[in-house]
Amino acid sequence: QLQASGGGLVQAGGSLRLSCVASGHFPSSYAVGWFRQAPGKVREFVAGIGWSASGYMTLYADSAKGRFTISRDSAKNTVYLQMNSLKPDDTAVYYCAAERRSTVVFQPSRSPSGYGYWGQGTQVTVSS
Repeated sequence: QLQASGGGLVQAGGSLRLSCVASGHFPSSYAVGWFRQAPGKVREFVAGIGWSASGYMTLYADSAKGRFTISRDSAKNTVYLQMNSLKPDDTAVYYCAAERRSTVVFQPSRSPSGYGYWGQGTQVTVSS
């Protein structure tokens, strides 16, 4: 079970940190992705993180590169999405999702269909 939080109302140029907390310990091979969905638009990939005993990797949508950072704290069973330099176009409901990976293949998916576990959304509103 995943719990997303940290959304809110912020002015353009501001920052927010979203949290995605898992109800139990993260498996050793796992991927967590952040997606967002604005009214009338499809759910889109924002950032993802995957890991296993073999390694660790992060992926970002072009719209997030240089502004957002995804990270994890295993001790807290939490994945964070630090969002800086927010723009009105970032306004959406943000969702975290997770899926098991293998030791060898731990790349996070950019597609919502690549995740079987989803948290509830958290609203992010950026005012101009």
